[in-house]
Amino acid sequence: MTKKTKQVFLQGKITPEFIAEMIQNHQTKSEIGAHNIFMGQVRKDVIEGKNVTALHFSCYEEMANKKLEIIREETFEKYHLTCMHIYHSLGRINVGEICLLVFVSAGHRPEVYEATEYIVNRVKSEVPIFGKEIFEDESHQWKKNI
Repeated sequence: MTKKTKQVFLQGKITPEFIAEMIQNHQTKSEIGAHNIFMGQVRKDVIEGKNVTALHFSCYEEMANKKLEIIREETFEKYHLTCMHIYHSLGRINVGEICLLVFVSAGHRPEVYEATEYIVNRVKSEVPIFGKEIFEDESHQWKKNI
C-alpha cells in the first residue's frame, strides 16, 4: 500500500477563509484541549533602500515533501499531538499576505506551544523552499532564512 502524501504546498496566499475553515473543522474533535497557530506573513522589509513588495516562493516539491514527512513523523514521536497541519505558499505572495501556516492540536497547551516552535524552526532550516524578494522596481534577490 502506498502512503498518501499530505498536500502542503498551495498556489498563492493562504487566505483567512482557509484558516477559519481549519479551525471550524477541529471543533468537533472533543479530545482536543488546545490549538496553536503560527502564521508567517510577508514583511515589508527595506533592503539597501529598496522596499520589498512581495516574495516569490518555489521549491523542489518531491524533496520538500519527503523532508516534511520526516518532520511530521519526528514531531508526532516527540510530542503528544492530536493533529498537525503545515501549509506553505508557492508563487508570488504580496506584503501582508500569509505564506506559512502551522496548526497543531493536543489535549493540553504546553505540547502545542513547544511543537509549533519546533516545527516552524525545522521547516525554515531544513525544507528546500526558496524565497525571492521582489522589490518595487521588480528587481529581486534570493532571501536568506532566519
